[in-house]
Amino acid sequence: MLEMTKWEQIAAENVGKRNFAPGRLSGKISIVTGSAQGFGKGIAEVLYAEGASVVIADLNEALAHTVAETLGERAFAVKVDVSNEESVADMIRQTVEHFGGLDLLVSNAGVLKAGSLDEMEKRDFEFVTSINYTAFFTCVKYAQRIFKAQFKADPNWMGDVIEINSKSGLSGSNKNFAYAGGKFGGIGLVQSFAMELAPHNVKVNAICPGNYYDGPLWSDPERGLFVQYLNAGKVPGAKTIEDVKKFYLSKSLIQRGCLPTDVAKAIMYAVEQTYETGQAIPVTGGQIMLG
Repeated sequence: MLEMTKWEQIAAENVGKRNFAPGRLSGKISIVTGSAQGFGKGIAEVLYAEGASVVIADLNEALAHTVAETLGERAFAVKVDVSNEESVADMIRQTVEHFGGLDLLVSNAGVLKAGSLDEMEKRDFEFVTSINYTAFFTCVKYAQRIFKAQFKADPNWMGDVIEINSKSGLSGSNKNFAYAGGKFGGIGLVQSFAMELAPHNVKVNAICPGNYYDGPLWSDPERGLFVQYLNAGKVPGAKTIEDVKKFYLSKSLIQRGCLPTDVAKAIMYAVEQTYETGQAIPVTGGQIMLG
């Protein structure tokens, strides 16, 4: 385990010293991984608007700085490779050094590579898993040390871990097993971390969004999922990207894609309530219904 004692001490000393901007998350210091674009950016914008201080943590450092500068003085950009343990530890250290602590970790960074069993290479499977599953563990591993230090300093302090999971963590996904498998595993981590961290006043929950069709994950003209799924033949009879899009829109009872604001509202619930942990909360427009 990498050394973090100094930063644990800083966090403990500053647990009652926060920038209390107006909003429902006033005084919360948060990290959102993968927040330079897409879901993560939308989530960071809502957290900031609700009074939180926000670390824009992303591999794309230039874009992260742009987002942070656009948000304002309570936003701070950090370059992070969530698949690298030292990089994750440094993200936590920089957060504590800049803001004085940490109250909310939103593990959002994710990748997706679709393909059948015949098409998927082991290296691609391991890459997807390293970002969507293992990186969540690594982020929590270092964040929880700060959380524990703060709780020890102030037993009234409460923190949160939110994993941005997926509807594919609740139901299997044809020719998309690398992604779905990591997301299923993520919910197992959420439940297990919730058990371990509850004695330290840390709640751990997952948000399971439906598809965000307007973001780059789906709509990138070269690497987006509409293109990948068309090429992989995942949608029977689809001949164009529009055919693929219509197929997926038809799956939701509320016939539109999931938006970052939809996810942010679920995050707000998970943070504000004080009597729920270890849950996977669907935000799928009715596509996935829990029994």
